[in-house]
Amino acid sequence: MRNKLSYFKRDKSKIWMYLFIGIYSAFTLFVLFWILISSLKTNQTFTQDIWGLPKPLYFGNYYKAWNIVNMKRYFLNSVFIVCSTVIILDLICAPAAYVIGRFDFKINKYVNLLFMMGLGIPVPIILIPLYKIFISLHLIDNMFGLIIAYVVVSIPFTIFLLVGFMRSLPSELEEAATIDGCSNFGAFWKIMFPLSTPGIIAASIFNFVNIWNEYLIALTFITQESNRPLSLGLYSLQNAMLFTADWTGMLAGVMIVTIPTLILFVLLSEKIMTAMTLGAVKG
Repeated sequence: MRNKLSYFKRDKSKIWMYLFIGIYSAFTLFVLFWILISSLKTNQTFTQDIWGLPKPLYFGNYYKAWNIVNMKRYFLNSVFIVCSTVIILDLICAPAAYVIGRFDFKINKYVNLLFMMGLGIPVPIILIPLYKIFISLHLIDNMFGLIIAYVVVSIPFTIFLLVGFMRSLPSELEEAATIDGCSNFGAFWKIMFPLSTPGIIAASIFNFVNIWNEYLIALTFITQESNRPLSLGLYSLQNAMLFTADWTGMLAGVMIVTIPTLILFVLLSEKIMTAMTLGAVKG
């Protein structure tokens, strides 16, 4: 009887959890759908019927948002900054996570703890000292400086995610490669790195989304308009369109920022879930 009651309580808690997740997901999808349909209206039809469907579809808002404040340049800047940051993070963090996760040495747990502690440091706390360092290195108002800043703040999370995944990989293939004469680096590059691709893809997607939508660091380190990423460009678009009350144009700008991350999640969501589940079960 007690077993049945405990099972019912666990099952009841799961029902509430699924209900919360379902309501939250429905609300999020509704907001995204509303922004999408509103961005396809003219300002007149938007003010007349906020909740109605666009009749007919009006794509002029996207043309205005793309051209009025040079969103094309901001978009290309974001693509360069985010892709460069993700590639550098993968090249640095994958070998580091392999060493921490697969090798047993005296300070292993302390090195891992050091990166774990980095997860608990809020970004605003390190902005001032980082800004002073970047001034001395002449990296302020420079896209390469912004890339370095993103790499610095993203390393702890990436290491944390990849260490768990590296530990989940089977050691038999690694041992076989060592017996065949492979060095530690050769075993990593030829065996473990290809096997860890799902985890690297998951880390890359999370970093892509976080950096693509990041605003505070970009606002701190970038002032020149030609170097602004898309998140700062959206703020410029908001300021430009507030004078004309072009609400649908601003919503079109929001969709321009949102669409790449949505496409990424839709195309690679299965790989993310596979990587996270494997790392959680065997890590």
